[in-house]
Amino acid sequence: MERPSERDECVMKIARFGKEDDYRYGIVDHLELLVLDGNPLLDGIAKTGERIPVANIVLLAPISSPSKVVCVGPNYATPGHDPRLKEVADPTIFLKFNSSVIGPGEAILIPPVEGRLVHEGGLAVVIGKTAKGVSAADHARYIYGYTIANDVSARDLMFTEGQWGRAKGYDTFCPVGPVIETDLDPGNLLIETFVDGELRRRGSTSEMLHAIPELIAFISDVCTLLPGDLILTGAPRGMGGFTNGQTVDIRVEGIGILSNPARNREATLSFQ
Repeated sequence: MERPSERDECVMKIARFGKEDDYRYGIVDHLELLVLDGNPLLDGIAKTGERIPVANIVLLAPISSPSKVVCVGPNYATPGHDPRLKEVADPTIFLKFNSSVIGPGEAILIPPVEGRLVHEGGLAVVIGKTAKGVSAADHARYIYGYTIANDVSARDLMFTEGQWGRAKGYDTFCPVGPVIETDLDPGNLLIETFVDGELRRRGSTSEMLHAIPELIAFISDVCTLLPGDLILTGAPRGMGGFTNGQTVDIRVEGIGILSNPARNREATLSFQ
């Protein structure tokens, strides 16, 4: 079984493919996947030698059942934002259920709730090793890589209930993918969100109010982060909102495009 050099291990796009009850991992190599043995996050990189054309596989969310998805509240400056707030305010964090995670191409199922459904596309951190009480200076040791995530929200429900658990926790409300990029400088990446091809949000990770080292230090002080956990770092400013039949595309520089259609849940369930 072929094992790459340490340098090879550092430069990869990791994909998970197949079916949820029968999946495998691979490294994206142009138009092919180099199939791996086991879960690379837990077992390390072991190439089987098998290659599969990317066109012949179905990509899944690159992380299977994270123990938790930790999200950061408003983390990008808005027009008129006072930069001094960054110096005094802690990050606002909340959780999404792991059952909300879906992969590229899967449908965001719209539940029968009143008001807007909003996309919040951004950079997600994939934790690579158990992290508790991590210092900002030491944060990089605990990162496996980065992917794209969409923090879907039933926006009006958030304000009606005053709690965000239901509004952000519905099944399918956390699309993730298409791959994990293991070698990426997250300091200045362009993030764009499109609905049916129309640009809705645009910004750079350089505009974060709380950068990734600070977030990992803050969150790991609150809870223990486990391998495979996700940290959603927030969404750049712009206009959210999508409806049944539309498609949300999120592009993050250096990773790729996460694309998901939206479907009314009841209509989808009636065909199962």
